[in-house]
Amino acid sequence: MGRRLADVAEKVGVSEATVSRVLNGKPGVSAATREAVLTALDVLGYERPVKLRGDRARLVGLVLPELANPIFPAFAEVMGGALAQQGFTPVLCTRSAGGITEAEYIDLLLTQQVSGVIFAGGLYAERDADHEHYERLRSLGLPVVLINASIDELGFPQVSCDDLIATQQGLEHLVSMGHERIGLLLGPGDHVPSERKLAAARSFAARAGIEFPDELVVHSRYGIEAGQAAGARLVERGVTAILAASDPLALGAVRAVRRAGLDVPRDVSVVGYDDSALMNSTDPALTTVRQPIDQMGRAAVDLLAGLIEGAAVSRDELLFEPELVVRRSTAAARPRG
Repeated sequence: MGRRLADVAEKVGVSEATVSRVLNGKPGVSAATREAVLTALDVLGYERPVKLRGDRARLVGLVLPELANPIFPAFAEVMGGALAQQGFTPVLCTRSAGGITEAEYIDLLLTQQVSGVIFAGGLYAERDADHEHYERLRSLGLPVVLINASIDELGFPQVSCDDLIATQQGLEHLVSMGHERIGLLLGPGDHVPSERKLAAARSFAARAGIEFPDELVVHSRYGIEAGQAAGARLVERGVTAILAASDPLALGAVRAVRRAGLDVPRDVSVVGYDDSALMNSTDPALTTVRQPIDQMGRAAVDLLAGLIEGAAVSRDELLFEPELVVRRSTAAARPRG
């Protein structure tokens, strides 16, 4: 802080006390001097205090892990519209393999003097990932809201679909049709939503009196191809149903079933998660658990707007209940062979 005061004071030709008054929003400084100090901050690469970011601060970063999974463009559309209604302009940032990292996007957003950031899926949900850029945002006091489960240490407001209810809904549906050997196709092992789904599945199995051995739980990267590879392992192990942690994983599992010469849903039923775009148009139409993205996206924007305005916002996780959507990828279990 002292280095910053000295650098800006030297650049503008004023005292460090004057710079301090500007940074703390104190009176007694002319408009011209105040603007010169803020301009010097920008030129020297220092970040303005959030409350001094002015009209340019009507920008909000939307950081997404990808656009290939249609659930993320759907979230972006909802949140972009909600932000516009409140006078903010969204800045969309999407990660890609070999491209700009999440931390680099944060650097970019800070240079744009954004008012806040909403993350819809990201490294905050991965226990083994680097979380330094989140710590940086917290130390700066920049408003941040996370969508879906995060590691506990960050302390940002969260808007989540209830993974426990989602898992129960999928398993209850499969068990009601006579399935007992159900495979669980999850994301990476350090992924917090997948951890929650696994815990919910084990709890459900214990109550329902069905076996859930470790061999019926597989972890995978997210994506259709990864889902096919992981789903093939479950098919080899004789499952009659697969509950997947995303729709692309579920579609990959359908591929795996067919590649094994079997049929969905006659031989293996498949349930997805998200109910992203076009899942009613797949072959067969995918049974899935729907995230309430409209309500979740708008709630995230409302939380962020409250933080930006300085309102007291609860740090408790807001849990939204999902909905099971039954289509043609699930059917009654029948004996294998």
